[in-house]
Amino acid sequence: MHAMQYEVTLPADYDPDVIRARVARLGHLLDGWDGLGFKAYLLRERGVHGSPVNQYAPFYLWNTVEGMNRFLWGGAFQGIVDDFGRPAVRQWTGLAYAEGTPGAAAASAAFAVRRRQPVPDGAELTTLMEEAAGEVRRLAGEDGAVLAAAAVDPHRWELVHFSLWEHDAPKAEGDVFQVLHLSAPGRDRLPRGRQW
Repeated sequence: MHAMQYEVTLPADYDPDVIRARVARLGHLLDGWDGLGFKAYLLRERGVHGSPVNQYAPFYLWNTVEGMNRFLWGGAFQGIVDDFGRPAVRQWTGLAYAEGTPGAAAASAAFAVRRRQPVPDGAELTTLMEEAAGEVRRLAGEDGAVLAAAAVDPHRWELVHFSLWEHDAPKAEGDVFQVLHLSAPGRDRLPRGRQW
């Protein structure tokens, strides 16, 4: 499992309905993308849920590197580059994944929470990664959780926790995003539990 995200930070006076219309028009194009676990089309609006910025920031979990590479180098990503410039694409190696409670897992996601945190120097890596996997299990078990995941970037030594929620009161800490669309062709094939 591979996690990926890019952020397009927009001007303070940018109309977020432009992004909503874009996702409504194009979001379905990845609904059947081979190798994709899911893509959450995410939006933060300045002043909403504490966001200091307007930002379009899709988050992906990939089942295969080939699917991710086909997206980045095969032409689909070029639409973002053409419309907004080339954003930095962050990638993390998967640590753990869990589906939410049965009722919520079938629900459509309304909100997402992403929390990035540095891996402290001197941290015992096995313990820290086990704790991250435990946090995934805890979040997935919360009322309203659709799914939860954790991943790590061992170059920057950064952990990312990501979760989807069916309501606007997520039980996770971090940046809160509205989910505009969820393309999930391979969600059922994402490996469950810890990834090592």
